[in-house]
Amino acid sequence: MGLTTFNGIPIHPLLVHFVVVLVPLSALLLLSSVCWPAARRRLGLITPIVALVSLVLVPLTTEAGEWLEDRTPRDPLVRIHAELGDQLVFWSAGVFLVSLAWWAMHEPRIRAWWVKRAKFESAQVSRVVAVGLAVVGIALAAGSVVQVYRIGDSGAAAVWSDPAGTAATQVK
Repeated sequence: MGLTTFNGIPIHPLLVHFVVVLVPLSALLLLSSVCWPAARRRLGLITPIVALVSLVLVPLTTEAGEWLEDRTPRDPLVRIHAELGDQLVFWSAGVFLVSLAWWAMHEPRIRAWWVKRAKFESAQVSRVVAVGLAVVGIALAAGSVVQVYRIGDSGAAAVWSDPAGTAATQVK
């Protein structure tokens, strides 16, 4: 059993706030690194580190959410939210792997090691790999932000919906 409560309160809502900030931040850092060489040089290893932290937090958050789901009444909106949440780990993993590869590809020490080991460096191959990584990185960054939005929207709908009409009966 993982991290599920803090001082007797479910920890899922707390962890969600970290994920909602770090996943889009990882996406923004990756986009900055891919599209802006000066940002890539300044950010360096920060981009893959932030992406790794968000990648670690996503499964912790979903596990805490599943624990909370097991302790609440069955609701189709909660089920939709949980299914969308389970998909975020794939987007986060992709953002992490591309940001790590992008950093490694542009880190002079790693690049020198690779050239020495591979016994060649083709500028054309490097350019094709860089363009491919950039396209995949942009798609993953956009997809991860959209997925965070979809998860948040479904979570808000699950929390704030009133399927039984209990709020209307309490107001009277």
